Amino acid sequence: MKKLFVSLIATVGVCFVGTTAAADLIVSATASLTNAFADIGKEYEKARPGSKVLFNFAASGQLLQQISRGAPVDVFASADQETMDTAEKQNLVVRGTRRDFVRNKLVVVVPAKSQLALNSLDSLKSVDVKRIALANPESVPVGRYSKQALEAAGLWDALKDKYITTTNVRQSLDYTARGEVDAGFVYLTDALIMPNRVKISFEPPLTTEVLYPIAAVKGNGNENGARDFIAFLNQKQAQKILQKYGFVKP
Repeated sequence: MKKLFVSLIATVGVCFVGTTAAADLIVSATASLTNAFADIGKEYEKARPGSKVLFNFAASGQLLQQISRGAPVDVFASADQETMDTAEKQNLVVRGTRRDFVRNKLVVVVPAKSQLALNSLDSLKSVDVKRIALANPESVPVGRYSKQALEAAGLWDALKDKYITTTNVRQSLDYTARGEVDAGFVYLTDALIMPNRVKISFEPPLTTEVLYPIAAVKGNGNENGARDFIAFLNQKQAQKILQKYGFVKP
């Protein structure tokens, strides 16, 4: 299933990029930015008549893989520092354009109709919790944050039979919203877009802040446009949208 999903994302990316015009700005962003960036893209186009922003949303690791394989991308926004560090080491982003632009939180959610009273990571050991949606920590930042929290609590191995591995944070959210799992690890901003379908149970303790970096990508010929979009995120209209979806400044 995972291989099929990655293949589909890659195929969609090729078709999607193939229909773009020379002036289009292509932004690859982590899945948790989907709603906020879609709105920001509209505001950017209003402020820059004639411009067109095209988005590709997926797990940060999958996006990095696409960029490293030559996918034409102008801007890359990741949900963690590790993925962007790798992009820098591979010389895929423009030096000096990287910055942390928003902060998020990791939370554990349950279906809206759930009767489970979860208040800590330890409570996930309950026999009533049989399935936990958790993004793949090998390629998805939210999965790495989740694993870090569980390892710090000494529960990673103890709960391993309960994990339902997902391909990104939105899949974890969807599984939980549909009641296909008893609990799921997602970002606060994702939980907030489904207030009638999921409930936030608690915020696991983390030793690392959930900081999102963004940078211009090399080689697609639109570095000026990429720099302009990154700068636009600091402007009032963009900040208002990010705050609306629950993101806060670093």
